[in-house]
Amino acid sequence: MLFGLLGSLVVRIGHGERAVNGLKLRTLLAVLLLEANQPVSVDRLKTALWGDRPPAAATPSLHNMVARLRTLLADEGGDRLRSTPLGYLLKVAEGELDTELFDRSVGNARQALLREDWKSLHQESAAALALWRGVPLAELPDLPQAQAPRQQWLDARLQLLEWRIEAELRLGHVPGLVPELTRLVVEHPLHEVFHAQLMLALDRLGQRSEALETYQRLRRALVEELGIEPGPRVRAAHERVLGGEADTQEPTADTAGPGPGPGALVIAPPAQLPIGHSDFTGRQAELRALGGLLKAPLDDGAPRVAVVSGMGGIGKTALAVHAGHGMKHLFPDGQLYADLRGFGAGPVRDPHDLLAVFLTALSQSAGHEGPAQPIPEHTDDRAALLRTVLAGRRVLLVLDNARDSAQVLPLLPGNNRCAVIVTTRNTLTDLPAGVQLSLAPLDVEEQRALLSRLCGSDRVRQDPDGELRLLAACAGLPLALRIAGARLSARPAWSLSTLAQRLDDSRGRLQALSVGQLAVDASFATSYLALRDSDDALEREAARAFRLLGLWSGHVLGVDAAAALLDRPPGHTADLLELLADAHLLQSSDRLRYGFHDLLGEFAAARALREEPPGIREAACLRLGIWYTVSLETAAAVIGPGSGPKIEDAPAAPVPVFTDPQHAVEWCRQELPVIKEAIHRAAESSRTDLAWRLPVWLLGYAHTYWWTGEWAACLAMALKTAQESDDRLGLAWTLRRLGACHGMAFRTEESIEALEAALALFEGLGDDAGKAALLGNLSLVHSQRDQFDLALAYALQAWELHQRTGDDQNTASTLSALAQAYLWTGDFETAETHFRSLLAICRDLGNLAHVAVTLANLGDALRGLGRRDEALAALDESLSIRRRLGDMSGIADALVITGRVHTHFGQWSQARTCYAHAVEMGRDHNMPHYVKQGRTGLEQLSRR
Repeated sequence: MLFGLLGSLVVRIGHGERAVNGLKLRTLLAVLLLEANQPVSVDRLKTALWGDRPPAAATPSLHNMVARLRTLLADEGGDRLRSTPLGYLLKVAEGELDTELFDRSVGNARQALLREDWKSLHQESAAALALWRGVPLAELPDLPQAQAPRQQWLDARLQLLEWRIEAELRLGHVPGLVPELTRLVVEHPLHEVFHAQLMLALDRLGQRSEALETYQRLRRALVEELGIEPGPRVRAAHERVLGGEADTQEPTADTAGPGPGPGALVIAPPAQLPIGHSDFTGRQAELRALGGLLKAPLDDGAPRVAVVSGMGGIGKTALAVHAGHGMKHLFPDGQLYADLRGFGAGPVRDPHDLLAVFLTALSQSAGHEGPAQPIPEHTDDRAALLRTVLAGRRVLLVLDNARDSAQVLPLLPGNNRCAVIVTTRNTLTDLPAGVQLSLAPLDVEEQRALLSRLCGSDRVRQDPDGELRLLAACAGLPLALRIAGARLSARPAWSLSTLAQRLDDSRGRLQALSVGQLAVDASFATSYLALRDSDDALEREAARAFRLLGLWSGHVLGVDAAAALLDRPPGHTADLLELLADAHLLQSSDRLRYGFHDLLGEFAAARALREEPPGIREAACLRLGIWYTVSLETAAAVIGPGSGPKIEDAPAAPVPVFTDPQHAVEWCRQELPVIKEAIHRAAESSRTDLAWRLPVWLLGYAHTYWWTGEWAACLAMALKTAQESDDRLGLAWTLRRLGACHGMAFRTEESIEALEAALALFEGLGDDAGKAALLGNLSLVHSQRDQFDLALAYALQAWELHQRTGDDQNTASTLSALAQAYLWTGDFETAETHFRSLLAICRDLGNLAHVAVTLANLGDALRGLGRRDEALAALDESLSIRRRLGDMSGIADALVITGRVHTHFGQWSQARTCYAHAVEMGRDHNMPHYVKQGRTGLEQLSRR
């Protein structure tokens, strides 16, 4: 039995054909033959047959087709089509598949070419070409699995035609070549080898003018369509014709020697690009950028160089190779490839040795008459010779996995007829590159597309939850996705959720993201070990920084915070961070903040646990916790007046300098994820006091962002830690802040309980200033329960105690409680007096948040005094400030008060708008109190 793919699909038995009727059945057989002797999963077969959305009956239909095909292919050899745990496998014996015979002959022809065995080259090329019946699988033009191999076979056929004709020219078989070559140059008007061969064949037959016209026709086409001159082979043939060097005597097969004789054409150019991924997905913007460089018009300028950089496993080589294959028609004189081994097992490749390799490959394709030019001993001389050899050629060089620019520079051509793609894990800013591409992780759609191509779109679509978990685990890293796809292909019974569960288990993802020779952990290790084992002290220190940063792998740090963690000066720390970023071991934002890719962070954390002693790890974490504590103290002092227990430890690095309260609040919001982690770390460390100090100093931030619930969560951890460590000072301050937190959220019962417990502790500590502040807080909370007389009593008691202590830090908060108590008891004139005094204090301090609160309350007092315009002016300013600050609770509060003012003065429509907006704000930001207040206002309006 013989299967044919080189043309339409055929199945031959003896001298007859066995009909394979029906497009779907032919598609099924084609896919199985393309992966002969390998299991093909059911999902991949269904995708090939029905696309991304197979019908509900796809599985039984597939089973029926398999049964028909099994019957059709049955022979004395038994069951060819087998069902395996991994899918269906079609057994094809050696010599039964035309593409296998074709590929074997291509390999034999290539070896004959290298030996300059022209007889064998002719025989093998002719044997392969005899198998060709047309475009492979011509009746299935859209079959995805056929796209890449079809193009490879089409390219191989052109190569075979070149080789067979070259052999005939060498053997003197010129008659009959001209008609064939004439047809070929018409079919391929820019194919230079066929034109050069036609020129030599015509000249051999004495048709010199026709040969020269062939050259001119090709030159016009190349200049007009590509903007380039003919390459060296065509120019060499042109010079032979002009010089009359072509041998008019036809050598016989017996007299033709193995070496290149007069009129001989250069042999095949180097074609060293590795096989690309047939399922290459995404990176369209990067491919366009590379295409723009490789297709740029030729001039006498510098060489065209593109640098593709990125972390291990990000797909640099895949992109470079894919772009190289897609553009190789622009480089008819060959494609050179070398793995420079800048990262990975084995020694880094020396450019001195690579120059010899490249020069040898180019000399083998140059058709020298006589001995080849010796390769110089000195590296600079070799580099100069390479530039000379490449001067008239169009060659693409792919220099993969470069360590640094010094490894690449000697390998660069001297002009822009050639092009170079360099891949590297380092940012080679000192390389003269026209395009610098830093690859980021694949976006969600690219990840989904790649996963679908790897394991079948139907399988992905059937498990959307597993898909999302799997994509999150792979974090956009193509290598991780390929490993996941390979594992799923090998386990057709697994759902995506099954693999996602394995990636979620306690062993960590890095151990699970490994299959065969592919391993994410190993890919990362090559970059890290290059630094750790470097001869350069700065690189070794960068490896230490990588490990210690891994202790906080899930977070982004600024330079000063990292300096505290590493215990290094900020300037030196910045150098280390930039070195790691250049090596793509860290990611950097435009605000000079640094963090890990998700998987790299896990790798760094594992290295820290393996290579850093426990004492070193804890000391680094405590340095960062102390730095954040002092930074929060500084931020709180800028945000507004307030008090708290200052830490005695000096920070290991300078703390931020805040320009104004808004800057400080924004810094707190930005750093909150790290602060929360520092609280958790401190609770389990020898410095448990940091676990309560950090949230205590978040008060200023909380005035704007209490409604997110983040502050409450931090205080809950602080309270637990203070209780477990029996820290009375920490317990007192945590309860005080917890009471304020509950009060802001209108959880009055919890607030009063916490404040009264804190008051007892402050009395035991003899802290009268703290007692005064707590009495003020109790006043505010009791007013929320409509206990206005009790609220005023607490406020007066707080104010009296405050005046005795002379504590200026709590003046604003205590005065605020007193003013609001008078407002709620209806003494609007006294309330206005105190609010105006408070407003002056807040404006002097530059605290916009407190200014906005005071203005809103002043507006409420002015409403009570019947001064509508003044009230609305104060509220308009308050709303404007709060919108500028992004203070959602403040906006809702001001809207409720403004609605109350409009209602008081009979402006029903304006009041309704304010209340409705307050309800919307409260609902969107989890502030039920303002939802209730807004609805109450709307209900009152509905009764009018």
